[in-house]
Amino acid sequence: MEKRRLGRSAILVTNLCCGTMTFGSRNPEAEAFAILDRAYDAGIDFYDTAEVYPVPPDIKYVHRTEEIIGKWLQTKDRDTIILASKVVGPSAAFFTPPVRAGKGSLDRHHITRAIQGSLRRLQTDYIDLYQTHWPDHDAGYEETLEVLTELRDEGLIRVIGSSNENAWGTMKAAATAAASGLARYESIQNNYSILNRHFEDELAEICRREKISLLPYSPLAGGVCTGKYLDGNFPAGSRFTTYRDGGARQQKMMTRFINEKSLATVTALKSLAAEAGHNLAAMCLAWSQQNDFVASTIFGATSLEQLEEILPAHDLKLSDDVMSKIDEITKRYPYPLG
Repeated sequence: MEKRRLGRSAILVTNLCCGTMTFGSRNPEAEAFAILDRAYDAGIDFYDTAEVYPVPPDIKYVHRTEEIIGKWLQTKDRDTIILASKVVGPSAAFFTPPVRAGKGSLDRHHITRAIQGSLRRLQTDYIDLYQTHWPDHDAGYEETLEVLTELRDEGLIRVIGSSNENAWGTMKAAATAAASGLARYESIQNNYSILNRHFEDELAEICRREKISLLPYSPLAGGVCTGKYLDGNFPAGSRFTTYRDGGARQQKMMTRFINEKSLATVTALKSLAAEAGHNLAAMCLAWSQQNDFVASTIFGATSLEQLEEILPAHDLKLSDDVMSKIDEITKRYPYPLG
């Protein structure tokens, strides 16, 4: 697989990254191991998790994903794997009771507790990429970067990144790091797909000029870009079928992803993929990879069948004509996810 650099760091990662957010809830340990093994055998060396996984957030499942990854790591040569995890940050408020006391501010106390727990569950003595899962704008960035720099200097982490960050926070963090001689965020993990191109409005230019790598999550828009929700279908066991039948918050999320504009976009993309001779899911992933600010695209697979549809994307290069036609489609249906 193609290798790309994380920011300005020395770390190279495969252009596809195996996401793990369903491991421990939708996917029991045996299924998770099968998916991880197949990804590894296919040449993927980059794996992303978080202390709060699996999602949707549920206090009864919290930490299970890292525990599963930790067991799996014991079956592999650790040096062949680039492992990413995250400290939850203020999103701890999603849980009742919270993951840690308070709202999970990105201060010395919470980051130190988080890394200790993650290293223990992952059964490793270092994490390659350690990310702040949600920003803590109220706390500022100096203390956050100070403690992350100390963890790097201790050898517990190699490089750091952010997630769910905005343009102001990305530049503020970069300026703070430069002014204080602290570790800088080498990557940003945000939602980015053909259905959600908001990242291009401001953050893409920041990434290009500051040499910060995007690690897109939800590149298939929660599975909507596979076409499985077209024609009124809600496949049993799928994410948005579960959300449709859940509470008000989940139903709101479902309607954000499955709406008239998103389905019209996917219908047009499906026709384009057929015309070009591509698998729809692979085409959408390949599109993500062909953006110059992207290092590795994070995919999620809840079955081996889904994974087999995804893997061909690693070496699929879309023609200029197909890329232009995708642009035309998204201009026709701008910002379908709002």
